[in-house]
Amino acid sequence: MGLLSFLNKPADSTEDETSRLLESFLSGYSIEVIPRTADQVVSFRDILPKGTRVYVAHIAGTPIEDMIRTARRLANEGFPVMPHFPARIVRDRAELAEWIAQYQGEVGVTQALLLGGGLSAPVGEFENSMQMLESGLFDGFTNLHVAGHPEGNRDIDPDGSDRMVMQAIKWKKAFSERTDASVAITTQFCFEAAPVIAWADRLEAERVHLPIHIGLAGPAKIHTLIKYAVSCGVGPSMRVLQRRAKDVTKLLLPYEPTELLIELAIHKARHPEFGIEQVHFFPLGGIENNANWVTENGGAAGRPVSFEEG
Repeated sequence: MGLLSFLNKPADSTEDETSRLLESFLSGYSIEVIPRTADQVVSFRDILPKGTRVYVAHIAGTPIEDMIRTARRLANEGFPVMPHFPARIVRDRAELAEWIAQYQGEVGVTQALLLGGGLSAPVGEFENSMQMLESGLFDGFTNLHVAGHPEGNRDIDPDGSDRMVMQAIKWKKAFSERTDASVAITTQFCFEAAPVIAWADRLEAERVHLPIHIGLAGPAKIHTLIKYAVSCGVGPSMRVLQRRAKDVTKLLLPYEPTELLIELAIHKARHPEFGIEQVHFFPLGGIENNANWVTENGGAAGRPVSFEEG
């Protein structure tokens, strides 16, 4: 039964089942911040569930001091922190070692997301996450996440194929077998379930058995999402936004990931072996807006720390 058939079931059973599926699928979700947006949040404990993993994205040009300050604040509020390490913005091995030492010494960080980064050319000796993994500097980390691209990546495969992307993900799977860290894939955001399902099935067929943390855009205005989708290289699923932008009746309404989440949750419920294990939010419409949306739609999965203590 497809999504439309499910949604056409009797209203009472549909509402209850949808709520249950969303709560289960959103359980343990993670969210991403940058220092500038984190500074706008008065208390993360008032908006995020206990134990929420918070990624701190490192945008080119952001001083490492700002990254450490944000990570420290999150850790002090009780949240596990996973900073980004974008290969192409790191000058050399010594700088990478210094960043890691600061995160570990000042914050106690044991988790990291390693990725190529948004620059078209590296500023130093690292071009991709594999080189950073090979450096040995992340030995002793408990969790290492790597980037995934359900719709491919034109920067890596300019011909539109996924040849190099698949080669890299297979290397990372092999790395996961020789490290003590738990390795998982955190993906770029997209707007349709079909390419995500096809990609996860493809990884399964290629024997790449790594947990997938699927990246989704949180609630936001359509024009905001289109801007980020273009700059981040989101693939064909961007047509969902483009179609909506042409509909004047929907243009002023914020996008919400509800239908996409329900479709993925239904698929996961019917195929428990499906590789997606968690949801990772890109709060492009604001951190509090995103967190409040999960609180309103995710049941216990979105209950903030302060609410639990209250």
